Amino acid sequence: MKPDDTPFDRLAVAGQVGSTMYDRDRVARRLGMALAEVRPGFARIAMTVGEDMINGHDICHGGYIFALADTACAYACNSYNVNTLSQAVNIVFMAPARQGDTLCAEASESNHAGRTSTYDIKVFNGADKVIAVAQGQCRSLRGKLVDALPVLREGG
Repeated sequence: MKPDDTPFDRLAVAGQVGSTMYDRDRVARRLGMALAEVRPGFARIAMTVGEDMINGHDICHGGYIFALADTACAYACNSYNVNTLSQAVNIVFMAPARQGDTLCAEASESNHAGRTSTYDIKVFNGADKVIAVAQGQCRSLRGKLVDALPVLREGG
């Protein structure tokens, strides 16, 4: 899929794609995730650790932190308005998250070649301490997320 040649606002396109994804994203809404920022190749997602996310060690279960990191990666890799899915995500937990912490995951594109891209992801707690780092590998498919919007780059 080739980028459209008509002039357009790249930030507005990425933002609209992010809003459309969020409207469809039942998992993000169910977990209380909030879309804080989307721009081409970047996304920031926030989530507050609830009581039902606490494991037997009295800390946030890593699966919820992973879900937040993966969600940020999904919004970043789809921000070009090309259908894109995570192929692999590797995460390292650096510090625990606790009930009531507001976590923020930031995903930014580190490399792009053809239909494959990689994203560096960091998850911070409310004190801006890194609690997890991850890397996502994504693969573009065919088609757009929002038909009425232009494609921001080749890759599908």
